[in-house]
Amino acid sequence: MNPTDADSSLLFERDGDVAILSLQVPTRLNPLTLDIQHGLRDRLARLRDEGAVRALVLTGVGKAFCVGADLSSMGPDEGGGSLGQRTADTMAALSNRLIADIRALPFPVVSAINGAAAGAGVGLALSADVVIAARSAYFYLPFMPRLGIVPDLGTTWFLERSVGRARAVGLTLLGDRLSAEQAVQWGLIWACVDDAVLRREALAIAQRLARLPGHAAREIRNAYESAGSVSLESQMHYEAERQRELIDRIEFSEGVKAFIEKRDPVFTRN
Repeated sequence: MNPTDADSSLLFERDGDVAILSLQVPTRLNPLTLDIQHGLRDRLARLRDEGAVRALVLTGVGKAFCVGADLSSMGPDEGGGSLGQRTADTMAALSNRLIADIRALPFPVVSAINGAAAGAGVGLALSADVVIAARSAYFYLPFMPRLGIVPDLGTTWFLERSVGRARAVGLTLLGDRLSAEQAVQWGLIWACVDDAVLRREALAIAQRLARLPGHAAREIRNAYESAGSVSLESQMHYEAERQRELIDRIEFSEGVKAFIEKRDPVFTRN
């Protein structure tokens, strides 16, 4: 496994069918600077269009995964408009689109939380399909207790659906740190592992995901997003309609053949 591209803030590596993107501004705990956000969106677009990757690991370098917004850069501007107006405009044009880009990728995404995930870094972490965290990692929402603002980058959407309204509201208002171990118990993340094996475990999960059918990530995301907003009857109708199309695909035929032959299915790239 060798790095194929690096700059001062974002490292890109490949391990077979798996790509690894690492935020690498460790001296500042990996803030979501505008440069990093643009760099992430550009790299994600290339991975999506090239079609050579079947899973992605998103992680950080150093003691933090991502501490969220670059607050030191949020000052007066000669361009006019209030700071709030400029921030909302930037979120609409860049930050929110970054999260949407991740959720729209045609392959599964694993977040490997190597340390603090704070502020908007929580939304970035939870935008992945599978989240695994080092034992020393934690999630921290300083928005309301420290800044008087609401969580952003989809954090409220992800939290409410993962841990329920009571825990999401309490965690947001109180601003307590949520340890990786507690995050597993709450159902917020998939797993908590020893720090020394985080990267190895994240890559192992990503390699398993890379062997799934090419449409797996999109289909499963869509299915559960639908399930969170409709009745049981409507969701069962949705499931039946998806089976109408998916059972006629070559992947289902391969799965049935593999079952009969008592082997693992081999899904071609599509």
